[in-house]
Amino acid sequence: MNTELFIARRLIVDKESNKSISRSIVGIAIFGIALGLAAMIIAVSIVTGFKKEIRNKVIGFGAHIQIINYDSNVSYETVPVNKNQDFYPSLDSLPGIKHIEVFATKAGIIKTADNIQGVVIKGIGSDFDWTFFKNNLVEGNIFKVRDDSLTRKVLISKKIASLLNLHVSDDFAMLFIQDPPRARRFTVSGIYETSLEEFDKMYILADISHIQNLNNWTSDQVSGFEVTIDDFDQLDYETRVVKDLVGYKFDKNGTKLKVVNITQKYPQIFDWLNLQDMNVVVILVLMLVVAGFNMVSGLLILILERTNMIGILKALGSSNVSIRKIFLYQSAFLIARGLFWGNLIGIGLCLLQEHFKFIKLDQSSYYIAYAPINLNLLYIVLLNAGSLLAITLMLLIPSLIIARLSPDKTIRFT
Repeated sequence: MNTELFIARRLIVDKESNKSISRSIVGIAIFGIALGLAAMIIAVSIVTGFKKEIRNKVIGFGAHIQIINYDSNVSYETVPVNKNQDFYPSLDSLPGIKHIEVFATKAGIIKTADNIQGVVIKGIGSDFDWTFFKNNLVEGNIFKVRDDSLTRKVLISKKIASLLNLHVSDDFAMLFIQDPPRARRFTVSGIYETSLEEFDKMYILADISHIQNLNNWTSDQVSGFEVTIDDFDQLDYETRVVKDLVGYKFDKNGTKLKVVNITQKYPQIFDWLNLQDMNVVVILVLMLVVAGFNMVSGLLILILERTNMIGILKALGSSNVSIRKIFLYQSAFLIARGLFWGNLIGIGLCLLQEHFKFIKLDQSSYYIAYAPINLNLLYIVLLNAGSLLAITLMLLIPSLIIARLSPDKTIRFT
């Protein structure tokens, strides 16, 4: 039988000890642990949720991986590649690859009776995945692209619609600065809003045939291919897989393909998102330190209150290590109680925010209207295990005071 564990359990359920002064001190320590864990769960859930929301919005505009002409630069006037590639459309049959589609981009100017606005028209084909824009559609409908016909319908953002006073079913002209200059008329099919102002005020979606005609391309020429994957955490690996498959060979016409992923295309955004991890680390460290010192204070009170018991156990032959285990077991029970309430409070508040969204954010600053929540079971388990381990290790130092207690002095006045 584990004697130390048995004594610790008896101390925990001892009614007399519950009436002692240590009860309030230990209660404060448990409250500190619960509050610390709840704060850590909320912080991790919000930060990871925020990163996930912004990341998914950026990916919605440019996919995880793009395959483009090696000669293409950062300009939206791209060098075409042939659509008829060995990997298209069979690339999505590879493990981890979700979808592949063609795209084309071209810069232009929207002109209305009173205003003008520079934008980028993104041409999409019949294989386009509308999931992202369906989820962010606020007015109208998406349009259908067919390989055998041309549609004048386009999808614009709420930002552009507001700037140019456009509504669903309105017609507008778009000018393209080239030699010779050209113009096209489009009809607003729907309006989307992602709150990413940098992208919302830039992109409109249209039939890819318009860009092919404007650039005098054939129907087999496109700006490139967009590839979405199943797991963002595997982005670097999947990028290498795609590079190995398509990134080291030339077409019949001498065109070489280049593979670039979304973090390479928009490094400033993803570097900014990675900086959010530092905020989480600071919160975790502070909460662990506060909870640890609360529990250290509680353990010291428990030890001082049980000095007579310690002296008797030493007189009976118990070692310092054995007595130290008793108090560490007792502290572990109390820590577990604090973790239980911390989980209840933290997860409960996260679920309330996820369903009722009572914490609002400024969209112009945070690109989202409310604090997003990402409750991940693995993160919660790691937070609990890490808190239990860190606080228990902190308790090893005050438990050394037991070795300084002498049996003859502690039981003299018993």
